[in-house]
Amino acid sequence: MLRYFLTFLLLLLVAGLHLQLEHSLSLAEQWQILLGQELTDFEDFQFYYAGLSRVSMAILVGSALGLAGSLLQQLLQNRLVSPMTLGASSGAWLGLLVMTLLWPALAADQGTWGAMLGAVLATLLVLIIAGRSGLSGLPIVLAGMAVNLLLGAVAVGLILLNDHYTRNLFIWGAGNLAQSDWSKVQGLLPHLLLMPVILLLAIRPLTLLKLGQTAAQGRGLSLLPVMLVLFLAALWLTASAVTAVGLIGFIGLLTPNLARLMGSRKVVDELLFSSVLGALLLLATDAVALQFSQLLPNLVPSGAAAALIGAPALIWLVSRQLHSPEGRYQLPGQQLVLAPLTPVWLVAALLLALVIALMLSPSEQGWVFHWPDSLVFSLRWPRVLAAVAGGAGLALAGVLLQRLIRNPLASPDIMGLSAGATLALVFSVMFFGGSLRDYGPAVAFLGCLVVLLVLLLLGRRHGYAPGVMALMGIALAAVLDALVQFSLARGGEEARELLGWLSGSTYRLEARDALLLSGGTLVLGLLAWLGQRSLNLITIGDAFALARGLPLNLARMLLLVLVASMTALVTSLMGPIAFVGLLAPHLASLLGARKLHQQLLMGAGVGALVLLLSDWLGRVLLYPLQLPAGILASVLGGSYFIWLLARHRLT
Repeated sequence: MLRYFLTFLLLLLVAGLHLQLEHSLSLAEQWQILLGQELTDFEDFQFYYAGLSRVSMAILVGSALGLAGSLLQQLLQNRLVSPMTLGASSGAWLGLLVMTLLWPALAADQGTWGAMLGAVLATLLVLIIAGRSGLSGLPIVLAGMAVNLLLGAVAVGLILLNDHYTRNLFIWGAGNLAQSDWSKVQGLLPHLLLMPVILLLAIRPLTLLKLGQTAAQGRGLSLLPVMLVLFLAALWLTASAVTAVGLIGFIGLLTPNLARLMGSRKVVDELLFSSVLGALLLLATDAVALQFSQLLPNLVPSGAAAALIGAPALIWLVSRQLHSPEGRYQLPGQQLVLAPLTPVWLVAALLLALVIALMLSPSEQGWVFHWPDSLVFSLRWPRVLAAVAGGAGLALAGVLLQRLIRNPLASPDIMGLSAGATLALVFSVMFFGGSLRDYGPAVAFLGCLVVLLVLLLLGRRHGYAPGVMALMGIALAAVLDALVQFSLARGGEEARELLGWLSGSTYRLEARDALLLSGGTLVLGLLAWLGQRSLNLITIGDAFALARGLPLNLARMLLLVLVASMTALVTSLMGPIAFVGLLAPHLASLLGARKLHQQLLMGAGVGALVLLLSDWLGRVLLYPLQLPAGILASVLGGSYFIWLLARHRLT
């Protein structure tokens, strides 16, 4: 009871401090308004309709997410699951977005059902990927984060395609608790009436589940119906929260773990205390977001503030929960020898794609296939060259990174390197002025290198196990993305330009940019080729490399610098491009390119082909609208990543 008393006391204190951030009313005046005094001036209306309703919304949403997280963790007996790590939050957001675009009037009144459908489908996909054996371990969390990345790319694509209609949804989708009246709070309250029912119904089944599934069934518990009902209840709370305020991550992950650390052991205690802690944590993070919003020109999303706290907590939980390295995860493909004609076919496919990208395009008269005139050619060839060079560079970075840390799930985006480069560039532009051209690859390189060093330090304890490294990289990228949101909150013309660049495209590339990218990729590719001996020895093992006289630490550091350089070069000019660095090395391996020199060449060719086709498809599929190449590459590569996890489940 002392724990509850202190937590409620702290909740009241944080709520009182939160209410002081948006107005200048005295405490006595605030108290009179709370007692029902008539509102007379602007400060009174702002306190009652904006400040007080925002505090109420934070408490309601935080409670719902905390309860949902505790319910999911106890159902699956997995401390790493939550609405976010299961992909339910992203699914709910995408479902609500689709419903808003197709039936805006219905979404305004019944948006929770669209969010619920999206959450159910996303969670079902994650459960299928992880399999029954992976529900209580890392596989389900890794699958959920992969689904998050894929659904996030689809959502960004929809927003870009409907920019005139969905522009305001961008910040709201990142988690926005700002209120102008009590309508949303009143709309959310009926959806949360399920919470006390959950507390009553979940006690017995969750208590029996703690004994194990076999013991629970032996005591007469029908597992499947009970788990289904409680799962749907948790997803309903998640969908309701997303509909009300957008995406708020990590609250449902962090609060149940904090509840256990603070002494919650019984089922009902953990459920109830997680709900209280969720309200407290979201209210505190929203106060941080509100304070930054007053210091910066634009609104800082509350979801970004929650990610700054929750993503490091996820990294900490992974480090704490997983104490031993996992089994090694093998590259896909049974073909161990590269067929002589396979490189020829790849070169032919790349040449055909070049011809198509330059000559085939839609027009008002239909599809045309001819050599473009001088003006169109001057606009088109830099995009084609940049796509080829960028895809090859990311593929080479993926090959090097996977072999360096002996982890076939590694790639610049999954490991957070692209996010590090993005953060460094966005921060420089937003806080020091100028444009991306003023900073370029040098600043992006520093961001990549810092993230890489942090990731290697975090992964050393687990022997750089594939699943752990991938999950830590995704969590680290979430932190960096939150910091990017804070940087973009300064607003202005720079922010609008950066939003287009963040989708990863060739739109704004000029001839000199394409030449710089292709020349840099060629030089870095030659350096990678020269480092083949060192990389082969490192891939076999550290002891073997040392026995052959290789200066291991120096060689590894130089190769990691090469990876960071490739990632920084591509990201600084094209923006963050996801999954190409994972997809290309794997496709090369499937084609039989198992030797390092083969994988470098074939991987570069596959990466160039994938990004070139993505850029061309983005240009022609929805003509005259255009999709960034990064969006299509993310959808293609994310789908492959999910298939990879489903086919080779990590245990």
